[in-house]
Amino acid sequence: MELSPEDALRLNVLLANAEAVRIDESRMTIHGLNGEQEMKFQLNPTGRSDQYLRKVREMLSSVVLDSPGGYPLFMRRWTRMGQIGSEQLDRLLKIGEPEAVMAVVCSRTLSNELARRAWWCAPYSEHARRMLESPAVVAAPMGKVLADHLIEHLPFESEPRDMLHTVRLVLQPGLLDEEQKRALWQGGERNKIYRIGFLEALPHDLPQKQPARTDLARYRERLQALVGNRYAQQLLELLDEAGQSFLAIAEDAMLQPADQEVASALFNALGRYFDRSQQRQPLRELATAQALVAQRLEEEPPLQALLQQLPELAGELTALLMLAYSSEHLLYPVFSQSDAVGTVMHEKIAPITLPLRRHMARLRGLDPDTVSDQRRRSRRRGSTP
Repeated sequence: MELSPEDALRLNVLLANAEAVRIDESRMTIHGLNGEQEMKFQLNPTGRSDQYLRKVREMLSSVVLDSPGGYPLFMRRWTRMGQIGSEQLDRLLKIGEPEAVMAVVCSRTLSNELARRAWWCAPYSEHARRMLESPAVVAAPMGKVLADHLIEHLPFESEPRDMLHTVRLVLQPGLLDEEQKRALWQGGERNKIYRIGFLEALPHDLPQKQPARTDLARYRERLQALVGNRYAQQLLELLDEAGQSFLAIAEDAMLQPADQEVASALFNALGRYFDRSQQRQPLRELATAQALVAQRLEEEPPLQALLQQLPELAGELTALLMLAYSSEHLLYPVFSQSDAVGTVMHEKIAPITLPLRRHMARLRGLDPDTVSDQRRRSRRRGSTP
């Protein structure tokens, strides 16, 4: 099958003037973009539509990439790895190939202009998320366009992973105004996944503030006197408004993570927040973490200095150090044996989440034993713990 002479001529004219090409298969229409203007023409198939469209793409690829066989196979393998060179990106948007558009949006050298063209070619949420992983796009005008799209379509997402990734991305600086941010936070009342995104993106500036611990004034001066002691500074932050806000939201989110990926993201967010050095070794057992914490309390001079000055905060300091070992690795022994989600998953990971929730309760100035009581009452009511 060959292209009709009319279509072949129009395609050549289109390629000479277009910055990007899009194929509407259902309407058998070719669209071209030149600046802010669009061009289009109707194809006139000389045979079956699917075979004719294959010929169209082969011609586009032959002219643009000098690849008569269509989109090169090696590029298909590299598409989602961001391995396509920047010198080829603008040409990839002219061949009407979905995988070529994906190659562009995944590129590490994506510019605002190429993001604009790629978005015109295929305005899909997955593409928006990929492009917002590029700092250059986030800082450019297209960043706001992509974020607005993701916010508008977030209620229609069905995969917890996509919801979490979307919230994390749109909360990057400069993408949302305060009203949008407030609405997104309120949506977290119905869907706790949103709140985990906030914990990851804005751990020190959550929209819903909790008051500082009522006994903060009793410890403030002694903690501030330990100049250069990072544990004293961290405890001071945790007892204050920002730390109490993080703890309250994190503890609530740990009650009912939607699936294994969301639970892993929450554990990682906890570890990043509490481990300021980001040098803790990943552990698979809480017992190992407890042994390491006990050893550190005896051997590290800053910890000993803090305990000498404020022995009454020994429980809070232990909780801080334990939570710093939180990561998805603690969940591996459970998740490697089960793919359960929902209530069954919550029960399986309870031996891990319950001790961590008790540590968070300790830092909030609450009785850790009430955490256990809450779970028992939940089971008696037949609700999810």
